[in-house]
Amino acid sequence: MEQRTELRRRRKRRSPVKAFFKVGLLLVVLLIAYGIFTFWQGLQLADNEAAREPFNGTPYESGRMNVLLLGVDSRGEEQSRTDTMMIASWDPDTNDVRLISLMRDIYATIPGYQSYKLNTAYYLGGAELTKQTVEEMFDVPIHHYALIDFTSFETMVDVIAPDGIEVDVEKDMSEKIGVSLTKGVHRLNGKELLGYARFRADEEGDFGRVGRQQLVIEALGNELTNPMNFHRLPKFAGALNGYVQTDVGASEKVRYLIDAILGGKVETERLTIPQEGAYWYNSYNHAGSVIELDQEAARTAIHDFLQ
Repeated sequence: MEQRTELRRRRKRRSPVKAFFKVGLLLVVLLIAYGIFTFWQGLQLADNEAAREPFNGTPYESGRMNVLLLGVDSRGEEQSRTDTMMIASWDPDTNDVRLISLMRDIYATIPGYQSYKLNTAYYLGGAELTKQTVEEMFDVPIHHYALIDFTSFETMVDVIAPDGIEVDVEKDMSEKIGVSLTKGVHRLNGKELLGYARFRADEEGDFGRVGRQQLVIEALGNELTNPMNFHRLPKFAGALNGYVQTDVGASEKVRYLIDAILGGKVETERLTIPQEGAYWYNSYNHAGSVIELDQEAARTAIHDFLQ
């Protein structure tokens, strides 16, 4: 009799542990189901997974990973020029990102063609030819590429930050950007943020526009690593897979995204090529107005920046 009573007591003592285990297991299952469902939701925002272009990136082994970021204002054309060109150099160990903006009007030697503006390389040969041009001009290895059109960019911003991203707009902006922005701190949605990044109707011209593009990329990185947005990450990962064209496979994209998020706040440094005092303007019949640069000075600046 005493043995039965003791056995019942032991069962009662174990029952809370069992209950806790069951609840914990249920929560894990629900979180996994939520992640899968919201990933699927993000993927459904695009018609299907983004296509890949032929691309032979320099094999990545360790250290800094250099990704060629390309933005295009595509309106359904088979060929288009890149409106935005950056090298995003990420160190997985320190989780710091160094952004190098390449002005689209740089007069570039394009392999297999006569020299044109740098943004013409994509028109002539896609991401692969753009990579070859950048590597040969600036002596920097490119491991991967990522390309997004402006409409997809707007959607991606609204997925990760449905309440907008806080930006200190430095002046009133409206001309040729599709939105009207006023000076001051605002939370900008995807369309407004794109308009902010594209504005160049002032004395700074393309140089000011490139600086704003860098600020926008940095702000997006901060949103991705903000703990308040973690529940939106599966949907963002799905949208990333559907909207961003890249040579990186789906599982690798998710792994790199997780590594960056777990690394905490992303530290970002910025450089624009050409740098002050190392360029001049010129004009050619076949290419129009261009930026000629001191190529050796540009290479040195990039190498020093990536050290």
